[in-house]
Amino acid sequence: MIMLLRLVSAAALALPLLIAGPSLAQELAAKEPSVGQTAARERQKKCGAQWRGLSATEKTAQGPKWPQYFSKCVKRLKEQKA
Repeated sequence: MIMLLRLVSAAALALPLLIAGPSLAQELAAKEPSVGQTAARERQKKCGAQWRGLSATEKTAQGPKWPQYFSKCVKRLKEQKA
């Protein structure tokens, strides 16, 4: 009997979440990225392609690890656009 009461009370608490769930998921899926987010994604794609095209010695000269290279690349791309 106690288990049944717990199950019913849990279902009563979860019902609003189940009702709002699909509409909330649709709102999140329909949201378009901002202009800044789109630009950041494009910069990441360009820098990634350039990084993959470098040889090991070029990577060492540019910045031995991806975060250092990416930082320099983003600055360079922003300066070119300005």
